[in-house]
Amino acid sequence: MKNERGSATVFVLAMLGALLLAGAGIGVLAQGQVAAIQAQTAADAAALAAAPETFLGGDPMALAREYAQANGATLIRCECPVDATWQTRQVKVTVRVPLAIWSLGGVGVSRSAIAEFAPVALLRD
Repeated sequence: MKNERGSATVFVLAMLGALLLAGAGIGVLAQGQVAAIQAQTAADAAALAAAPETFLGGDPMALAREYAQANGATLIRCECPVDATWQTRQVKVTVRVPLAIWSLGGVGVSRSAIAEFAPVALLRD
């Protein structure tokens, strides 16, 4: 008869290792999803803040950066030219939220948003 003492211990340790790896994988996926939602929220806020500023004569890029940072993101790009005409305009921003995953280093999630602003709407109220 073979001595099989300790074989259950090896099996249990292997199963625990597999469960730990699966849990870590689920954690990374969840963290990525949270970062994507945060990035989209920051992009939406930045675009909505910058759009009216293109007409009001301020600095739409600075305002977009401020709103992105307030939502935990970095402004990567802002297509928000100042336009004093009464024409409808669109602002497009791209932001990035850092994703701290120990094995991947400095990874981030980027999202973009477009906001439209019609200065004529200011005259209706």
